[in-house]
Amino acid sequence: MTQSITILGSTGSVGKSTLAVLDLHRDLFKIEALTANTDVASLFEQCCQYKPRVAVMADDAAAEQLAVQLKDAGQTDVEVRAGHAALIDVAGSPNSSSVMAAIVGAAGLLPTLEAVKAGKRVLIANKEPLVMTGSLFMREAEASKALVLPIDSEHNAIFQSLPDDQNKAGVARLHLTASGGPFRGRSWDSLSEITPEQACAHPNWSMGQKISVDSATMMNKGLELIEASALFAMPAQKVDIVVHPQSIIHSLVEYLDGSFLAQLGAPDMRIPIAHALSWPQRIASGAQTLSLFDVARLDFQAPDMANLPCLRLARSAAEQQGAAPAVLNAANEVAVAAFLERRIPFTRIPRVIETALEQLASLDFSSVDEVLKIDNEARQVAVSALD
Repeated sequence: MTQSITILGSTGSVGKSTLAVLDLHRDLFKIEALTANTDVASLFEQCCQYKPRVAVMADDAAAEQLAVQLKDAGQTDVEVRAGHAALIDVAGSPNSSSVMAAIVGAAGLLPTLEAVKAGKRVLIANKEPLVMTGSLFMREAEASKALVLPIDSEHNAIFQSLPDDQNKAGVARLHLTASGGPFRGRSWDSLSEITPEQACAHPNWSMGQKISVDSATMMNKGLELIEASALFAMPAQKVDIVVHPQSIIHSLVEYLDGSFLAQLGAPDMRIPIAHALSWPQRIASGAQTLSLFDVARLDFQAPDMANLPCLRLARSAAEQQGAAPAVLNAANEVAVAAFLERRIPFTRIPRVIETALEQLASLDFSSVDEVLKIDNEARQVAVSALD
């Protein structure tokens, strides 16, 4: 049967990779809706090529611009909408059976949650919903019988390496691999003059700016630790980080009998995307096949926690639980945005996050509304800490 899919964040790196996989399987997938923040030019091109029923922009001005361009191009069958409410609406619409959740940041929380509540196949590429809400998110998925499939290469690798029945009784630990980012081996104190361009120059992966900076600080791995704990119902103390510079083994599952199962592949997001789109079947991803002979060797190192303050803060927040992960995420978004705008140095990022955690990490929540309130408070504290 044809799978109808909505892509939230179709103009970002994951969204574009998703469309590249769909290009190979036009007979299996139909695109219901595409959404973008403010990139009118890219969404216009995608609408002309893929002809979704609905296109959503973040604001009225961008939506109006897109509508005019589509009308001039004769693409009058695409309904153009604007705003966060429209984003939530298309995420939960019964017109699609699957949703690719690829909106970076906390802005993706409510649309992704709406797709979960609708009981859809939710391909989750944005870490923030699980980081912010944890077990609350997974309880919603269980109640609605939504199928949540991870797209992050690390979580997808763990999903593939777990037992087929997802019975985790025999699982001892989860091991998330990390490339170490562009500054692996350097002391934290030596990074005060790092520019946004240097921080975004990842050695293995092609990603957006925010995620690239998170990889450089290794906050990305800390957020993944929190996400893995929630997604796989595994205590944070049983989730380890392993630095693996080649980015060939994407993560490992350790079993009680001493066995390790791992998923290997080229560092290409099309591989986990194709896996989740077709699960439990397999389809071609278009990625280059891994050559073990070219790889030749695989290296592993323990993370140098003395020089990774963001990862230390993330692990602490993961073990504390409650509001701490949501506070960590919000403050990190503020700090990273300020660094990309050249308002603070690279090494100031963890200090901003720590200030927010010191003030708000002891809070707790029982609903999404309370999470959003904590998120807002953490952002205000982080903004004040920029000065």
